Amino acid sequence: MNRRHFLTTSLAAVLAPIAAQEGRVPRIILRSSWQTVNIGDIAHTPGVLALLEKHLPHVEVRLWPSKVDNGVDEMLMKRFPKLIILKKEDLKQAFEECDFLLHGSGPSLVAQNDVVKWSKATGKPYGVYGITVSAQSSTVSNAGAPTTIEVLNGAKFAFFRDSVSLEGVKANGCTCPIMEFGPDGAFATDLRDDEKALAFLKEHNLEEGKFLCCIGRMRNTPYWKMKPGHKFDEAKHKRNEAMKEHDLAPLRQAIIEVVKQTDMKVLLCPEDSSQMEINKENFYDKLPEDVKAKVVWKSTYWLTGEALSTYVRSAGLFGAEMHSPIMCIGNGIPAIVCRWTEQTSKGLMWRDIGLGEWLFNMDEESEIPGIVPAVVAMAKDPAAAKAKALKGQAVVHERQRLTMEIVGKSAQAAVG
Repeated sequence: MNRRHFLTTSLAAVLAPIAAQEGRVPRIILRSSWQTVNIGDIAHTPGVLALLEKHLPHVEVRLWPSKVDNGVDEMLMKRFPKLIILKKEDLKQAFEECDFLLHGSGPSLVAQNDVVKWSKATGKPYGVYGITVSAQSSTVSNAGAPTTIEVLNGAKFAFFRDSVSLEGVKANGCTCPIMEFGPDGAFATDLRDDEKALAFLKEHNLEEGKFLCCIGRMRNTPYWKMKPGHKFDEAKHKRNEAMKEHDLAPLRQAIIEVVKQTDMKVLLCPEDSSQMEINKENFYDKLPEDVKAKVVWKSTYWLTGEALSTYVRSAGLFGAEMHSPIMCIGNGIPAIVCRWTEQTSKGLMWRDIGLGEWLFNMDEESEIPGIVPAVVAMAKDPAAAKAKALKGQAVVHERQRLTMEIVGKSAQAAVG
């Protein structure tokens, strides 16, 4: 850590509690909650809320969501009973009363237009927490609107969830005063629905610590199957069909080897609402009959609380998704990630937190043979896998602490 950053973060840690006692507490608008068809997209919000609660307990937070339907609003309020969830008619008052806007984690500067709206309407500061930014799109302007780089330049800080994004915006001329690696907010998600999870595990004879979770996905998320009115994308569908065996066969073989070489069972579970079908057609239906006896296919979608209550009782997770592994590592559970170009640079965060051995690039043929041995090793030596997961978790925790100090300092400075 350089001296300037040390002084900045240390001063934040000292001043924020003092200022909170002597004057009005900061009021933050958290712009987040992008969609509810994916437990990972859901997890961004409770993760950042948990970080604010832990590190800045004196701060008042109001959530400005895009989507909190399908039971997500009830889940959030159960975990964060003091949370204010803004509706459209509440925004004018919130703009007047709040001091700082924090853009939450996401695959991009998702609510870029709303950040601009906040800045123009209030003149008040904002910051960005844990996003991926495509170097190709960051300098593109839409009908004269500010580019992503220009919006980031106006932020008090910008934290990027992978180093590729961070280096990319720097190369494209970003001048934000504080730009650093800041883990995806979903690492901090601590939602639970133990009742549903325990009932499912009991029904399917899955014992704690004696099963692995596996998630399959296509190259491109088939939103046309998940969202009413979403237009079918023939090009993406063809790409999915062309690559599905290439991408999913190694994971299917890992399932087979885990069952044959260990006493572990495997749970096939979804991260988004399209993946029950993917898991059945590409994994379960193609398994040998003797292997199927130790594999459980979850046929229904679930919300983040039930999923996380399941993951923390597993011996680990492997697959082609990102946010279930993120939530696992955030809770000290081992997780192996397979990625490809269509998923942007976000998967490379595994290298940033010291888990490069658990990251496999499916676009690099030389890496694919390592998937099965890595999964089997996780199953055969859960203690070693757990130790590795905890090292990654420690890196995340330290970055969360440092980035939240900066959030607190910025929010407190904005109080009039």
